[in-house]
Formats: sequence, C-alpha cells, structure tokens
Amino acid sequence: MGLFDKMFGGGEQYPELEPEHYAMTRVNEVRPQLETLAGEVKDRLEVVPAEHAAYVFIGKPPKTFGLAWIHDGQVSSFKTLVEERGVAPPILEQLVERLRGAYQRSADAPRFQTSVGEREVTVTPAAELEAEVHRLIEAVTR
Repeated sequence: MGLFDKMFGGGEQYPELEPEHYAMTRVNEVRPQLETLAGEVKDRLEVVPAEHAAYVFIGKPPKTFGLAWIHDGQVSSFKTLVEERGVAPPILEQLVERLRGAYQRSADAPRFQTSVGEREVTVTPAAELEAEVHRLIEAVTR
C-alpha cells in the first residue's frame, strides 16, 4: 500500500463478506490465527479460505507477495519451508512462480472484505485457487 493509499483510503474496495456466506464460516474457523498474523504483518492480506484452513497472500500479488497458510492451528510460511523443510531457493522460486500463475488465473474471482482484528482484509472464496495453492504447497511439503 502506497503513501496515498494510506492517507486517502485508496486501493480496491470490495463488498462486505456477509455473515451467512460459507466463506465467513471458514474465516471464523481460523480467526485467532488470522488475527495474530494481521497484527504481525503490515502489508495487505488476502485470505483464500479452505476447509479448516486458509491461504493468505501477503503484499501485492501477483507482483510482489508472500504466502502464509493456516492449518492445524498453526501458521506456516515460505520461511517455514526453508527453515523446517530445507527447501532450496530454486525450489522456492519455482513455487512462487506457480503461485503467481494460480493467482493470475483467479483474477476474475469474486472478492469481498471483512475485518480481522483491527484490519480490513480481502477474502477470495475461489475453489479453483484454493485447490491449486493447496496442491502446490503439498507438493513442496511432502
């Protein structure tokens, strides 16, 4: 988010995620971890909810972004892949490129916004994106 975005509230505005939307149920399942992440990370957050999990694009995808995923009550990230799984930089770079492609293919997916802690976050309940991100992360963590 640039200086003018912060000052004038610029950036994409999406409809509010309704409480009865299935994606809100999924967001609520991981809300404690999302609130922690939202408190630690200052960049824009875009949540792709999954069943009992969530993938969180951090920053400005598809250009510059990180990814965190919430599973089994824990938050993992690219840093986790390197430190705990020993994933080599070239493999991580390939993963980022594949995630970039997955994100770009979901450009037309409906997006919403909701509050998580003190922050507004984007929620993208896109089954295709969720499935592809899950597959890519699983391939690296096996």
